Amino acid sequence: MRPPSPQPQPQLPPGAPSPVVSGTAAAEPAAPATREATPPAAPVASPAPRPPLRLVVADDERMVRTALRVILDAEPDLEVVGEAATGAEAVAVVRALAPDVVLMDVRMPEIDGIRATERILATMAEPPRIVVVTTFENDAYVYEALRAGAAGFLLKRADPDELTAAVRLVARGDSLLFPAAVRSLAAAHTGPGAVPAAAPWVARLTDREADVLRLMATGLSNHEVSERLGVGPQTVKTHVAAVLAKTGSRDRTQAVIAAYEGGFLMKKG
Repeated sequence: MRPPSPQPQPQLPPGAPSPVVSGTAAAEPAAPATREATPPAAPVASPAPRPPLRLVVADDERMVRTALRVILDAEPDLEVVGEAATGAEAVAVVRALAPDVVLMDVRMPEIDGIRATERILATMAEPPRIVVVTTFENDAYVYEALRAGAAGFLLKRADPDELTAAVRLVARGDSLLFPAAVRSLAAAHTGPGAVPAAAPWVARLTDREADVLRLMATGLSNHEVSERLGVGPQTVKTHVAAVLAKTGSRDRTQAVIAAYEGGFLMKKG
């Protein structure tokens, strides 16, 4: 028996759709791949601006106070928050406002800048840094103010850039020293040609601490001392702390004064 002949396929007219074979699904076009949306990065908060350094100006001359205020308030990082015309007012204003830095005239009515400096440093848990402002660099009052704990001194004829730089310098913990002036003031204090006997602490300094103290007396900062000695800044800070402890000093300025008065920097020969 002969098998049946295959049935001829019907011819489709041009443009007609292809037939769907029974039992099979028509293939659908693949959906385009989509990438998962990346959430936007959180905005990076900019650091908050540092508040300006708060300053008090103490001088018995109104014109001097006004001039200092104009110079200092022109700087965005400095702000004069109070003034005083006498030493007693200076103590009261500083206690009330707790500034960062005080510009203190050494010669004022009631109590002078030296006594005012002593009272401020003795009665405040976190006292400000005090810069003595004077007309003459060889003023004996300046030396006494430095001995009392002032961080340094500045001449009234200093230009604006020197003034603002001095304020920032002491605010960050450095001392404002003029080595030649301090040396002459120390010599005048001890007497012409006099050489003080060596204080007991001198023998307790290590060689490296002695090197650091000598460089401190030249007015170098910790960073500059670090570069000069070829050691790290933290090592210098450690040596400075040891020098302050051994000399019984509040800060670098007092340590330099102690170095002169203790015979360390005024040896014969």
